Amino acid sequence: MSLLRHGASNLESTPLLSACLAEILGTFILVLFGIGSVAAAVFTGAQVGLWQVAAVWGFGVTLAIYVSGAVSGAHLNPAVSLSFAIFRRDQFPLNRLFAYWAAQLIGAVIAGVVVLILFNPFIDRFETENDIVRGEAGSQRSAMAFGEYFPNPGMFDSAIFSVSPLHAFAVEAFGTAILAFVIFALTERRNAGIPTNGMVPFFIGFTVAALISLFAPITQGGWNPARDFGPRIVSWLAGWGDIAIPGPEGGFWVYILGPLVGAPLGALMFKLVIEPGLPGGKPEPVQIARSKYE
Repeated sequence: MSLLRHGASNLESTPLLSACLAEILGTFILVLFGIGSVAAAVFTGAQVGLWQVAAVWGFGVTLAIYVSGAVSGAHLNPAVSLSFAIFRRDQFPLNRLFAYWAAQLIGAVIAGVVVLILFNPFIDRFETENDIVRGEAGSQRSAMAFGEYFPNPGMFDSAIFSVSPLHAFAVEAFGTAILAFVIFALTERRNAGIPTNGMVPFFIGFTVAALISLFAPITQGGWNPARDFGPRIVSWLAGWGDIAIPGPEGGFWVYILGPLVGAPLGALMFKLVIEPGLPGGKPEPVQIARSKYE
């Protein structure tokens, strides 16, 4: 979720290590709130209804942006980083892309480990009560708190109702395209319709929540390769095995390729449709907040 505080020269002057540490921490917070809300809903019933889970996700995104945005730009998502590397190279140097991707994955893995440790007794109880054998068919119902599946195992029995990988790919690409389109719009200072600077993270988070509420019944609403693959690695190591990371026919790739295709398309749509109508001048990123010393 990119919310750059300064232009390219200032971002380049930020040490790469500092930026990556901010991405690790920001992605950790985003994924912790996100998969934590799913775990709380699935294993304890704490969240009631999809919107409550989506709202927690959204607030997690918002807080993660506030925490990390001033240092790294708060991408927190490989698909967003890719879009900025393609379309806003003056704000995000291409040579930082792979370092950001690695940092985002690390943050997501750490969040997955924390959720696994904290919810472990509840996961065990849930699996026992529902006759779920971890790693065997049907254990998607517990693995869904980490990686994502289509259709949503908490709502549909995949043995009765199925969604094709191509359909799931299209949903993930479309949802991420909408998200990237909104991010590019909200972080373009020439756009007179943007909210005040301090509210931009909230509206990005609210966009994520709204998209999850709409499309999570189909794919669980990933929109972020790191958010899916990081916790999925954790669940694979924790015993879900091929259920966590199946072969290509299992379709987990849609949560990686879908966002990586969709986000640049959403950014391109902004560049082609909205940006030409904005007032002239060099594009400027929105600042998170101005210090009284600036």
